[in-house]
Amino acid sequence: MGGAPYPLCGSADEPGQDTIGYRGPTACAAAGITYRQLDYWARTGLVEPSVRAAYGSGTQRLYSFRDVVVLKIVKRFLDTGVALQNIRAAVQHLRARGFRDLERMTLMSDGATVYECSSPDEVVSLLQGGQGVFGIAVGVVWRDVETALSQLHGERVDTGETLIGNNPGDELARRRRDRAV
Repeated sequence: MGGAPYPLCGSADEPGQDTIGYRGPTACAAAGITYRQLDYWARTGLVEPSVRAAYGSGTQRLYSFRDVVVLKIVKRFLDTGVALQNIRAAVQHLRARGFRDLERMTLMSDGATVYECSSPDEVVSLLQGGQGVFGIAVGVVWRDVETALSQLHGERVDTGETLIGNNPGDELARRRRDRAV
């Protein structure tokens, strides 16, 4: 529904859950946010980790790739002055959609309302109607997060094994990977 504001509804249900999770500090680094923001957003339900929530003292939250993309989108909206209440509605809408076609989506905002556009025609229509002021091409955010996470550590959900990022400057990590194979 191009140009329509997000409804408040739903939860994330995407088949084929990611097999790699990212701990809080890694998610923060990839999304460009502080740990304090991450913690607050998790505690208030804005962006909760879909791989593993923290339960009790000493447990680590694990965020999926899509969670990190959403964290970065939230950060970009905050940086442009969109109210947290409107961002919350947008995130809830994305969850309700199951994050399908996220990579091909453009999120537009007039500063008050967030709109989803899934085609160039919808973006033009929204702009001609005088509504969109700025947009976030989610595919660009997606690729930014992919690049950032490829340089950082992940964790296999099934075994808990730490996966070393593909950082060409990290000689020790490369040697560990070579020995593991």
